[in-house]
Amino acid sequence: MQNGLYVALSAQVNLEKRLNAVANNVANLSTAGYRAEDTHFEALLAQASKGPIAFTSAGDTFISRRAGPVSKTDSPLDVAIQGDAWLSVGGTKGPVYTRDGRMKMDANGQLLNMSGQPVLDPGGGPLLLDPQAGPPKIGRDGSIYQGESPNINQVGALGLFTIDPRARLTRAEANAVSPSVPAERVQDFTRMGVIQGHIEGANVNPVMEMTKLITIQRAFESAATLTSETENSFAGAIRSLSPQG
Repeated sequence: MQNGLYVALSAQVNLEKRLNAVANNVANLSTAGYRAEDTHFEALLAQASKGPIAFTSAGDTFISRRAGPVSKTDSPLDVAIQGDAWLSVGGTKGPVYTRDGRMKMDANGQLLNMSGQPVLDPGGGPLLLDPQAGPPKIGRDGSIYQGESPNINQVGALGLFTIDPRARLTRAEANAVSPSVPAERVQDFTRMGVIQGHIEGANVNPVMEMTKLITIQRAFESAATLTSETENSFAGAIRSLSPQG
């Protein structure tokens, strides 16, 4: 068997998967609240061979949860999330979760994200503000107030949730994620909360992503060279075994 050919082919397939993840990260460098994708692989030992032959696994792409940089916008409808918490928005199949804290208010006062999905309160309901009451004030715990002193009223609260670190995250619409287990409401705002007038950027390190691109390119070239050498060796073996005319 041409084991070298199969090993090189498995490497090229998985390098393509890494390249797609890096390309997606680079394309979203300026997307607020974007969570970077990364891929990890494992070596699989062939069971049918007498010698140790390691193939690369199909690879597992995961969404990074590390925080992104926070910038000040001074917009009353922008919030940056502190700690490992997520905002809840209404998805097509139920609540999904995002770190993108950019919001807007429609003519009826409903609070929406930039894609037009409703921003949800801790109970999973939509948030309705008074369009005539002026810009809202948002507390660290997500409480939303409108009005001027002494007539300041709480009109709702942003739904802040935590996601189990062991949960698998999958991409959802509008830069959100859907966890494999239900999210839990934040109860302790000591280390978690929101900052009004700020947004969190993508947690993508451009220098690291460019380094990955160079590494992937070199690894792909090495795998291609191995494939070519293996094919040449196989062809040479066939010629040497062929009857001489």
